Amino acid sequence: MWKHDTWVKPYLKQYKFLLATVLFLGVLTTFCGGALMFTSGYTIDKSATRPYNILMIYPAILLTRAFGIGRPTFKYIERLRSHNWVLRVTSNLRTRLYQTVEQDAAFFSEKYQSGNILGLLSEDIDHLQNLYLRTVFPTVVGILLVVIITIGIGYFDWWFGLFILLLLLIEVLWAPLLSTSIEAARRERQKTLKDQLYTELTDNILGANDWVLSGRKADFQKTTQTTINQLNASKLISKKFGWQRDFYLQLVLGVIFLVLIVFTNLHFTSTQAQANYVAAFVLAIAPVDETIIPISQGFEEYPMYRDSVKRLNQLHPTPQKLPPQQQLAPADFQTLTIQNLQFEYDATTPVLVRNFNQTIQRGEKLALIGPSGSGKTTLLQLINGDLAPQKGAVLVNQINVRALQNNRQQLFAFLNQQPFLFNTSILNNVRLGNENKSDQQVRDAIAAVKMQDLVESLPQGYDTSVQEAGARFSGGEQQRLSLARILLQDAPIVLLDEPTVGLDPITEHDLLQTIFTVLQDKTIIWVTHHLQGINHVDQVIFWNQGQIEMAGNPQHLYQTNAHFQELYRMDQGIIH
Repeated sequence: MWKHDTWVKPYLKQYKFLLATVLFLGVLTTFCGGALMFTSGYTIDKSATRPYNILMIYPAILLTRAFGIGRPTFKYIERLRSHNWVLRVTSNLRTRLYQTVEQDAAFFSEKYQSGNILGLLSEDIDHLQNLYLRTVFPTVVGILLVVIITIGIGYFDWWFGLFILLLLLIEVLWAPLLSTSIEAARRERQKTLKDQLYTELTDNILGANDWVLSGRKADFQKTTQTTINQLNASKLISKKFGWQRDFYLQLVLGVIFLVLIVFTNLHFTSTQAQANYVAAFVLAIAPVDETIIPISQGFEEYPMYRDSVKRLNQLHPTPQKLPPQQQLAPADFQTLTIQNLQFEYDATTPVLVRNFNQTIQRGEKLALIGPSGSGKTTLLQLINGDLAPQKGAVLVNQINVRALQNNRQQLFAFLNQQPFLFNTSILNNVRLGNENKSDQQVRDAIAAVKMQDLVESLPQGYDTSVQEAGARFSGGEQQRLSLARILLQDAPIVLLDEPTVGLDPITEHDLLQTIFTVLQDKTIIWVTHHLQGINHVDQVIFWNQGQIEMAGNPQHLYQTNAHFQELYRMDQGIIH
């Protein structure tokens, strides 16, 4: 996994000097802590001998003050630098993750459930952050300290040095590996339960209205309770194991203290001057516990980090094989040509678009009608270049649309059945269509979609927050605000993907009237599921199983085609 990793190792190299500074500061912090205890112990021992002059212990007092100031200072700087390092790395990771999601937007919802997407966005990057803070940094600092302590004691006696090394390796190596082996399966289980909980909660929240309307509030609350109980029980077992492990690690540190007492009594008791160092050596080891004991916790969480790294490394956007890019000014657009188009997602799925041909002139309005799952939305994605066909091409002024992706936003505007409004002001939401437009131009667009009176009647007017997902407004009002975005975008081609789904007939009629009025000079391709408002378009295509069943001018079809007449009467509720 780590051999082919592209989410952790590159940033270790990119910020290696900052990382080295963090590790050095970490060692320096613990060194100052040990030196503080060393000088304090020496001062206590030396003072107990009642020196005839304060100057005999004054240097030790100064060093105690210096190390006492240095320890929190270096620790504070180390925290600043380490978090600066981690925030830089995670900022790059999040940017990369969001870009990957954005590049693969057309397929992402098909690859992952909503809950898994939330887990990917919220959990995995945090796990990588903790990988550095809880595992990488403490482990490297701990190993460096073990080397320093072993060399320091080995300078006086290598046998004692090796013995202390073995005891310290229990703290920094054996205990972490044992913790990992014991906790690995449990942590894997917790990760699985948490991912499952994300999926269940997302599913329940999205369907909350249906739970309430069905009168099953209690079942709604109980749905995730089993998973939550299992997760909490597993976490409690992990906590108890952690408490027991830390207790035994403290006992090992106690053994190290005893060994150092024996060591100092053998080497520093031949004279009174040497005896002053007994407490100094023993106390110097005390601050090490806060550095090396957390290593075991970081190691036992490794399975979660490993799973996150693995999942992120498996996250690859669908390769975009774009031809050399060209530029086309929106004002120069004249024709949109669809030539022998054929598309299927893979060999196991049915062909959604089959040998489709159509030429649409600037300003023309085309309606595409067909049953759900017949490939209408897929055709829109092919038209604007989100998807690449297996055969055929979509041409804008005889230029392949795949060669116009760099200025696609200037050529295509899109209004779907669930446009998203962000939790900010009305002005900001509409200005999303074109950030360069002035406040007055935004207000003019809102007025054009017949929302001016409603907006100006609100207490804060155009600065009113639309609330999360546009909750302040009805479905029809949300669509009108999204339509205002399109007016600001001012693209010559507008793609409408069933924008009136879920609206009542009167609201649907009024919205369609507004859409085709304010977009009268635009080229429109409108995907719909019925014939409401069909009189607004120049051409209508009845689409089924990737093929055209019927096509023509709606007025002409109504006069000459009995099947169209029957469909129109059924759609209007006029059945004979």
